[in-house]
Amino acid sequence: MANFSSVTTTAIGVSHPLAANELAHACGADTAWVVQLVEVGIVQVTTTDAPPERWEFSSTDLQHALEARRLERDFGVNLDAAALILDLQHEVRRLKAVLQAHGVG
Repeated sequence: MANFSSVTTTAIGVSHPLAANELAHACGADTAWVVQLVEVGIVQVTTTDAPPERWEFSSTDLQHALEARRLERDFGVNLDAAALILDLQHEVRRLKAVLQAHGVG
């Protein structure tokens, strides 16, 4: 007897951003965790005065949230430390790109 799996996909883009509950679900978390991501600056919302149910997230936000979740899981860091680690990783990538653009590295 064959086993079958069902997979649902959602396109993420400017015309179809993720809601907070969708972002939470994609990361195996709850909406309160997404609120914490916003508070520490891992993901951005345009209006923090709007309730989380009205927040919208991009594919970049999803990538950042998944990276934060991996840091929590693999290294046991809290979200403040994850935010710092992610900022440092992104800065290193940016600096490497600048060096490469100038033929160094």
